[in-house]
Amino acid sequence: MVKKYVVFFFIWFFNFSFSQKEITVTGIVIDARTQNPLESVVVTIQNTAVMQLTSKIGKFELHIFPKKEQLLLLRNQGYKDFLLKVQSNLKENIDLGILQLEDTYSDEVPAALITLSDNDFSDDNSSSEMTSGLLQSSRDAFMQASAFNWGQARFRVRGLDSENAITMLNGMPMNKIYDGRPQWGNWGGLNNVLRNQEFSIGTAASNYTFGGILGTQQIFTRASLYRKGESFTFSGSNTTYLWRAVATYASGMNLSGWAFVVSAGKRWADEGYFEGTSFNADSFFISVEKKVNKRHSLNFTGFYTPNSRGKNSANTNEVTNLMGEKYNSYWGFQNGEKRNARVKNVEEPLFMLNHYFKIDDKTNLNSGVMYQFGKVGNSNIDYQNANSPDPVYYRKMPSYFSSLYAKDQGEFSGAFTPDYENAENNKTAFLANPRINWDELYFANQKLGPNGYEPAQSHYVLYEDRTDDKTLAVNSNLNTQITPNISFDGSFTFKKLKSHNFQYLLDLLGGAYFEDIDPFYKGNLSQSDLQHPNRQVVKGDVYGYNYNLLANTLDVFTQFKFSYNKTEFFLTQSYSLSNYQREGLYQNGLYATTSLGKSENVNFENFGFKGGFTYKISGKQLLFFNAAHFTRAPSLRNTFSNARLNNNIVDGIESENTSSAEANYVYRSSKLKLRLTAYYAAIKNSSKTSYFYAEGIFDNGSGYDPTNAFVSQTLTKLDKKNTGAELSFEYQISSTFKTTLSAAFGNYVYSSNPSVTITNDANRSKDGAQTTFDFGSAFLKNYKQPGTPQQAYSFGLEYRDPKFWWIGGNINYLAESYIDVSPISRTSQFYINPANGFPFPEATSERGNELLKQEKFQPITLLNFNGGKSWRIHKKYIGLFASINNVLGLIYKTGGFEQARNANFRALNQDMTSGTPSFGSRYYYGYGRTYFLNLTIGL
Repeated sequence: MVKKYVVFFFIWFFNFSFSQKEITVTGIVIDARTQNPLESVVVTIQNTAVMQLTSKIGKFELHIFPKKEQLLLLRNQGYKDFLLKVQSNLKENIDLGILQLEDTYSDEVPAALITLSDNDFSDDNSSSEMTSGLLQSSRDAFMQASAFNWGQARFRVRGLDSENAITMLNGMPMNKIYDGRPQWGNWGGLNNVLRNQEFSIGTAASNYTFGGILGTQQIFTRASLYRKGESFTFSGSNTTYLWRAVATYASGMNLSGWAFVVSAGKRWADEGYFEGTSFNADSFFISVEKKVNKRHSLNFTGFYTPNSRGKNSANTNEVTNLMGEKYNSYWGFQNGEKRNARVKNVEEPLFMLNHYFKIDDKTNLNSGVMYQFGKVGNSNIDYQNANSPDPVYYRKMPSYFSSLYAKDQGEFSGAFTPDYENAENNKTAFLANPRINWDELYFANQKLGPNGYEPAQSHYVLYEDRTDDKTLAVNSNLNTQITPNISFDGSFTFKKLKSHNFQYLLDLLGGAYFEDIDPFYKGNLSQSDLQHPNRQVVKGDVYGYNYNLLANTLDVFTQFKFSYNKTEFFLTQSYSLSNYQREGLYQNGLYATTSLGKSENVNFENFGFKGGFTYKISGKQLLFFNAAHFTRAPSLRNTFSNARLNNNIVDGIESENTSSAEANYVYRSSKLKLRLTAYYAAIKNSSKTSYFYAEGIFDNGSGYDPTNAFVSQTLTKLDKKNTGAELSFEYQISSTFKTTLSAAFGNYVYSSNPSVTITNDANRSKDGAQTTFDFGSAFLKNYKQPGTPQQAYSFGLEYRDPKFWWIGGNINYLAESYIDVSPISRTSQFYINPANGFPFPEATSERGNELLKQEKFQPITLLNFNGGKSWRIHKKYIGLFASINNVLGLIYKTGGFEQARNANFRALNQDMTSGTPSFGSRYYYGYGRTYFLNLTIGL
C-alpha cells in the first residue's frame, strides 16, 4: 500500500510540474548612448538554465514557466549588468520592450577577481562577488574596497588563501593540483578578454562546481559573448610594471556562424617600485566559435602569456635602517647593467575546446577538454667551496659583531662583549658595496693560464628550480530546469598531471663546469645521482635533483535548487578521488634505497555537502544563510616530506576537514545598497612543509645529531578558525554624489597545537643514522594567522558628472596584522640545550614568553584618489582613468616572518638581547605613493 502511495505521489508531482504552460518573454537590447541594437548579449533567468544570446537586431525570446517573480539578467562585455524583475504569474506572454545597457568604460579599472592574487606577481589584488538571485554584482562596495583599496596592504577576504576559492574557465577548474591555487602568471595581461565573469561568494550556490569556502569565479571566453569591435589600451604605472599596451578585436557572430576574438599585449619595466625588479610580459589570446546549428556550438580558446620578473627580498630592520624599504639584496651591476639573481619565469600556454549543447530551452550541456603545458622557473645562485654571495649574509653585517657574547666552556656567561670596531668597519664595507658583486663571481670561476685568466671549475653558478607541468583535463557540466521551481546542476572533472621537477643550470658565470655533488658530505653521500657519479655539468644540464610528481583527480558534484515566491534553498553534494605518486629519476647518495623509482600510491577519497536558504522579506530586503562541510585532499606539495631527495610520504598525512557557515542581510533600493554578513570557517587537519637552515636544535643526549644543517619542517594536524563580519554600505546622496562605507572585522587564529617533525639530511653523514625527528607539538593555539590585516575600514565619496567625468576618493584604515611565527621555536625542544640534553639553566617562562610573543604590525592609514573621463567621438569611445594610491606616501610593513635559525632559547635570547639581532625577523613592505593611468580607445 505504501508503495502505491509513493508511486501515485511521484506521478502526480511530475504531471503537475510539467503540465504547466510555458510563457514567452521577449525584448530588444540597445546601447543607452548610441541607441544601436546590441548583438550577442547574454540573457538569462537567474537560478535557472534558461539562456539566450540576442540577435543582430538585439532581440531575444525566452520560454519560461510562469512564476510570481523572476529575475532577468542581461550581461555583455563592456556594459553594466542589467537586472529586471519579471512578473510572470499571469500566464500571459510578456513583451519587455526596449532595454538599454550602459557601458562601463568610464569605470576602467583592472578586471575583478574573486580570489586575491599572488602579491609578489599579479598586477593587482582584486576580488569581487555576485550571489545568484540576490541582486548583487561585482560592484559590491565591500569587494571593491578589498580589491582596489585594501589589496595594497595584502588584505585577504575573510583571511582565507586563494586555495579556498575555485577559479574556472568555461566550466573547467583552473586551480593547480600542486598547491591548490590558481597560477596567476597564466592570466597576466588578459584583463580585457576576461571580463565575462560570474561570481558566487562564500559557500553560495554555483552552477558549475561545489566550490570553496571563499567562493567561485567563473570566466567565460566563448567568442560570441564578446562585444563586437576593436579596443586599444595604454597604461602607465610605477608598481610592478611601468608600461602596458593591449589591442583586442572581437568579430561578433557572422552569418556563416563564425565568431572570433584575438588580443595581444605587452607589459614591461626595466625596474619596478623596488630596486632591481625588472618585468617583461607578453600576452596572446584567441577564441574561435563555430555555431553548428541552433543547438550545437564549438569554441576553441588558447592563450600564451610568457612573463619574467625580478623578485625583491624580505629584509631585517637592520638592513632597512641602512638602505631603506626599497632595498633589494637580489641584484647587482654587471657591465653597467642591473642583473637580478632571483628571477621568476612563467611560460604555460593553455588550449581548451568546448562543446555547447542546448538540449532544449531548459537544459544545457557544456563539455570541455583542456591541455596545459610549459614551465615555471625560479633562479638563484648556487655555490661550492666558496663564501656566500649574498650581500646581507649575516657575517657581513654590523650586527654580527655588535651582538657578540663571551662564552665560558660552552655555557652562556652573561658577559656582553660587542666588537664595535669591526661592526663599524663592516657597516662601512656594506654601505660601499650593498649589491651582489657579479664581477667577483666571474673572477672566482677563472684561473691564471698562459694566455691570462681562463675558465676553470665554477665555484658559483646561476641555476633555476624548474617545474615543467603537463596537465590534461576533461569535464562536463549539465544545467536543467526540471520544474518551474526546481533546477539541477551537475558536473564531473578529471585531471591528469605529470610534473617534472629538476634543477637546471642556466649560467656557469665564466667557468668551465660545475660538479654535481653536495660538498657538505663525503663519498657516496655527496652524489646527486649514484647512477652517474662525479658528473661535471655545464649550461643546459639537469643536476642536483630530478623527479616527477604524478597525480590523477576526479571531482563530481550535484546540486538541486528550489525557488518559490518568498523562499529559495539549495542542496549540493560533492565526491572526489585523488591519487598522488612521486617518481625519482636520480638515486641520491643520502637516500640510496628510497630516492629512485616510484613511491607508494597515496590515495584520498573525499565528500562534501552544503546548503543554503533565502528568505525574501520584501522586494528590497533579503535574508540568506549558507553552510558547508567537506573534506579535501592535501595538496601535492604537502604530501611528500622532502620530494627533492626521496619518496618519503608525510607521516600521518590525511584529508583536511572544512566547515563553514554564513548569515547575510541584504537591503537594496534605488538609493541605498546594504549588505551585512557574519561568517565562520574552520579548517582542520591541514599540513604544511617548509625549509630553512637551523642551528643547535638537535639534542645530543637523546641521540640527535647536533650538526647545523638545512632542514625540512613538516606540520600536521594544523587547525585554523576564521570568524568575523563584513559591512558593505552604498548610498546615493544625489544623482551625482555617492558615498560608500566598507568594514571587515575578523579574528583569524590557529586553533590547534600541530605536530612538528624535522628532517635533517645532514644526519646521513652517519651511515644508517636517523634523519626524521619528532619534535612533539608546537604550541600555536590562539596565535594569530599571518599575512593579512584582520580589521579593515574604508570610507569613500564619489562625484559623477552628467557630462561623463567623475572623481572619487577614499580613506582606509587597516589593523591587526601579524608576523608569521616559527613553529619549531614554539615546541618544548626550544628550552633544551642541544649540548647536554638538559634545560637551559637561565631559561625562565617569563623571558620565554617575551621572546615568543607574536609581533603585531602598526595600523596603517591609506588615502587614495581616482577619477576619469569618457568621450564619444564619431561613434568611437575614448576613456581615461587615473588613480593615485597612498597619497601621503606612508611606509608600512605588509608582512614578514621570523627566522627559524636560532631555534633554541639561548641562541635567540643572546641574539635579541644585543638589540641588533643577526637573525631578526624579515619583513615585506608595501608600495609608497603610486599611480596608475589608463587610456582606452574603443572602435
